[in-house]
Amino acid sequence: MFSSIDHFLYNRSMSYSVSRERFEMLAEEAVENLPGEYRKYFTNITITIEDYPTGGEAKKLNVRRGCLLGLFSGVPYPSKGGFFNIPYPMTDRIILYQKNIEDICASEAELIEQIRKTLIHEFGHYFGLSERDLREYE
Repeated sequence: MFSSIDHFLYNRSMSYSVSRERFEMLAEEAVENLPGEYRKYFTNITITIEDYPTGGEAKKLNVRRGCLLGLFSGVPYPSKGGFFNIPYPMTDRIILYQKNIEDICASEAELIEQIRKTLIHEFGHYFGLSERDLREYE
């Protein structure tokens, strides 16, 4: 049986790393492969890649910094009612934390799947789903 630290060290030794450019390309492909009926809602959303979350981001969500794979920042789509349907002026953002995602993957196939899962999870937040809601769907 692994302890928490053993599990962490095991995952670190199995880490699969790629260049930032390759990671960005895999994220773009993941978005392009989402069903069109969902993609049409992503008109004012930016996807960015960072190595790790800040301590403040992790603390705000009450998670360990190394466990946070992605983050949605913005106004959920269902809350975006506008005067005369004027688009919401601020860009929403999904952040993917490359190093944390790589740390739990042992191959490119696992990396592709984890990027897809993380994006779907964060898009769920964009559509107004809570962590509890998302756990029910996973």
